[in-house]
Amino acid sequence: MNSFSIRYLRPVILSGLVSGVIFSCQAQENIPVTQASKSVQQTSYVWKLPEGFPHPSVPQDNPMTDAKVDLGRHLFYDTRLSLNNTMSCASCHEQKKAFSEDKPVAIGVTQEKHPRNSMALVNIAYASVFNWSNPHVDKLENQMLTPMFGENPPELGMVGKEQELIDRLNTVPLYQDKFKAAFPESKDPFSILNLTRAIASFERSLISANSPYDRYIYQGDTEAISNSAKRGEALFFSERLECFHCHGGFNFSDASVHEASTFVEFNFHNNGLYNINGQGLYPANNTGLYELTHKAEDMGKFKAPTLRNIAKTAPYMHDGSIASLAAVVDHYAAGGREIKTGPYTGLGAENKHKSGFVKGFELNPQEKADLLAFLNSLTDESFLNNPDFSDPFNAQESDRAGN
Repeated sequence: MNSFSIRYLRPVILSGLVSGVIFSCQAQENIPVTQASKSVQQTSYVWKLPEGFPHPSVPQDNPMTDAKVDLGRHLFYDTRLSLNNTMSCASCHEQKKAFSEDKPVAIGVTQEKHPRNSMALVNIAYASVFNWSNPHVDKLENQMLTPMFGENPPELGMVGKEQELIDRLNTVPLYQDKFKAAFPESKDPFSILNLTRAIASFERSLISANSPYDRYIYQGDTEAISNSAKRGEALFFSERLECFHCHGGFNFSDASVHEASTFVEFNFHNNGLYNINGQGLYPANNTGLYELTHKAEDMGKFKAPTLRNIAKTAPYMHDGSIASLAAVVDHYAAGGREIKTGPYTGLGAENKHKSGFVKGFELNPQEKADLLAFLNSLTDESFLNNPDFSDPFNAQESDRAGN
């Protein structure tokens, strides 16, 4: 790849807009974005974006408003959305962990384990798909239905209790005001549709764009990151390591879209995490894209999530099976993971379905430290501590109790 192509994969400012991900690795779909599908900017909500950052793409049927974001924030943190009033969206998506959690996999209200790790919601407004391996979940409003009403396994556990959920919320004076303010055009604003629209609006507001690396690359602060991190950046964007192919662009993901996108891109990859018995297989409850397509070449293909705030989202991978960021680097350096004992025995580096970009590399101790320093420079402390994203009930416990 020539230097011109590399320049576009590095998050740089071009003509006042951040470049998108131009290169596509193992793409499943590139869908043209029509004018009708682009966002409508609402004057009632002001995006807090640094110069050069693109505006998120927002559905026309759910424009952003301050009242809707405020309602969504309350709902996101409200345990009334769960079967036994013990869990909320925030139970598995904690702000201090970039709206992920430190469990390997999510555990729902019935204590059943989900097969997947809770994906961080950081910059979810820029995601083109909202699931580890399902390209059909391409609208944030629809994604919310799975944790609320999914059955296999249940998360919030509200399947079949849609009306009960609406009735719970309708009895709370706080929500009487907030639903009406968020949906003034609705004669009866209490509905599952409006609930999901509000939560999606809050989640779209979770923009992280003020890490030390952002200040270095977008704001021209040459002292914002260390010399070690600068060397790590060079390694990250090198053909030697290949990291940028699947974690490129301003959002460090190849499943991204924004208002200026000319196409919607999403990709899924097999990164050699498993190779059960040398047959290219993944655990039966976690086969990735293969679960939908039943095509052998899709075995073990999952989304490459954003690396923004990656140092705060351990454990890693779709199943939370790698505990530390240093161990993730070791995994890719080896070209895949070796499991020596147990039911998943196999050498991931030899998985026949593995991405060609996961080919392994050698790093000396200093280079590994440099790469980790770069990844740590993607941590945005202002995002992790932004009061606009925090639990609104902390000072309003009476409201959470239903008064």
